[in-house]
Amino acid sequence: MTQSTIEPSTSPEDAGTGSRPSAGRSWLDRYFHITDRGSTVAQEVRGGITTFMAMCYILLLNPVILGTAEDVDGNVLAHAPLVTATAFAAAVSTLLMGFIGKVPLALAAGLNVSAALVSQVVPNMTWPQAMGMCVIYGVVIMLLVVTGLREMIMNAIPLPLKHAITMGIGMFVALLGLVKAGFVGVGQGGPVQLGTGPGGQLAGWPVLFFAVTLLLIFMLQARRVPGAILIGIVAGTVLSIVATAVGGLTDEDWGGATPELHGSAVSAPDFALFGDVEFGGWEQIGTISVSMIVFTLVLAGFFDAMATIIGVGTEAKLADEQGRMPGLSRALFVDGAGGAIGGVSGASGQTVFIESASGAGEGARTGLSSAVTGLFFAACLFFTPLTQLVPKQVAAAALVVIGSMMMSAAAHVDWSDKAVSVPVFLTMALMPFTYNITAGVGAGVIAYTAIKAAQGKFREPGAFMWVLTGVFLVYFALNPIEHWLGAK
Repeated sequence: MTQSTIEPSTSPEDAGTGSRPSAGRSWLDRYFHITDRGSTVAQEVRGGITTFMAMCYILLLNPVILGTAEDVDGNVLAHAPLVTATAFAAAVSTLLMGFIGKVPLALAAGLNVSAALVSQVVPNMTWPQAMGMCVIYGVVIMLLVVTGLREMIMNAIPLPLKHAITMGIGMFVALLGLVKAGFVGVGQGGPVQLGTGPGGQLAGWPVLFFAVTLLLIFMLQARRVPGAILIGIVAGTVLSIVATAVGGLTDEDWGGATPELHGSAVSAPDFALFGDVEFGGWEQIGTISVSMIVFTLVLAGFFDAMATIIGVGTEAKLADEQGRMPGLSRALFVDGAGGAIGGVSGASGQTVFIESASGAGEGARTGLSSAVTGLFFAACLFFTPLTQLVPKQVAAAALVVIGSMMMSAAAHVDWSDKAVSVPVFLTMALMPFTYNITAGVGAGVIAYTAIKAAQGKFREPGAFMWVLTGVFLVYFALNPIEHWLGAK
C-alpha cells in the first residue's frame, strides 16, 4: 500500500479494471474513471443520493450531542450555527473525498469524536479551544498517513482491542442517546436510574416518542428497509408534531424545544462558529492532560476509518483480497483532514461513514458519488429551520441504534480466552461506566499486557503496546503525580 498522498490519476491503482481508450469519453468519465470501474453517471448519481439519505440524520444528531453540553465557562453552542457547521463540514469533506480520493466515501461529524468532545474536552476547555483540539488531531492523523505510521499503529494494536474500542464507543454513544431522551437519568438510590421521574419512572410524552421511534427503526432494520434510520426519525417527528397539535403539548412538556416551524423553512446559513478556534490557553489543565485529550480524539477518529474505507471499497468491488484499493492513501489523508475541517467549521471532527456502503450497494464506484452526496449536504445549509421540527428525543433514538450496530464486533471476539475477553470487557464496559473513552482504552491496554506478562508472553504484545501501557499508567496516576510534582 502506497503512503504517498499524491498519486497520478492515470496510474493502474486509479484506473481499476476493464479500462479502455479515453477517446470520445467525457471529462467527467475520464476524471472519475467511471467507465474504467464499470459504472455509469446514472449509477453514481443514484449512489450519491442513497448515501446522503442514509446519513443525513447526522444533521440532527450532531447538534443534539454538542448543543446540550456546557464548556468550562458555561457556554452552550446555539442550534442554528451547529446545523450550519455540521452541513458545511460534511459538504466540504465529502467533496474533497470525491475529487481527491475519487472513491465513493462520504464524511460527516463522527459521533464518537463528538461524544469525546462532550464528555472529556469541553468540561476542561472552552468551545473554541475544543475545536482547536480537533484541528490538531486532524493534523496529527494526516502526518501519520504521510509518514506511513498510521498503518504501523493499526497493525500494532491487537485485533480484539480494536473490536473492543468499537464496541465501547458504541455503548458510550447508546448511553448518550438514552440520557438525552430522558430514558435514563441520574439515580436517587444509585448512579443512574430508569427515566427522570421520581422513584425511577419514565415520565413525559417525549420519552414515549423516543421509544416508539427506536422500536420502529429496529423493526425497519430487521426487514432490511433502506434508510431505516431516516425513515424512523421522520415518522417519529410527524407523530410528535401531530401529538403536540392534538394533545396541546407545550414547551414545558418538550423541555423548551417544541417541534414546530418558526417562520420560513428556508434561511441563510449561520456561520457564527466558523473559524472560532483557539490554540493555547491550556495552562489550567496541564500539558499531560492536553496530550491525553489529543490522544483521545485521535483514538476516536482513528481506528474505524481504515476498516470502514476497506469495507465500503469491498462493497464497491474496488478492494482486492489484501485490502488494497484505488486512492486508499488519499482517502486516508482526506479522512484525517476531516478532523481539521470539522474543527475550523465548529462541527467536531469529520470521519468516513459506514453508510457510504448503501451508495456502493446502489452501484457507486467512483468519487462522483461522493461529489453528489457533498452537494446535497451543501444544499442543506439553507434548510436549517426544518431541523427544529425534530425533537431531540426522537433524534436520540438514532444514537441508540448506531450504538447497537457497533456491537456487532462482539462476534469476532474469542470470549473463552481470558487474555482476550478480560481486556475487551474492561475496554467496552469502562467507556460508558466512566463516561470516558480514554479510560476504557487505557484499562484494556494495561489488562492486555499484564495478562500476557502473567502468561510469560512478554514479547507478544510488542514494543508499541508496552509504550502505550506506560502512557496509560501515567494517565491513571496523573493526580498523585501532579501532587508529587507540586510538592517538589
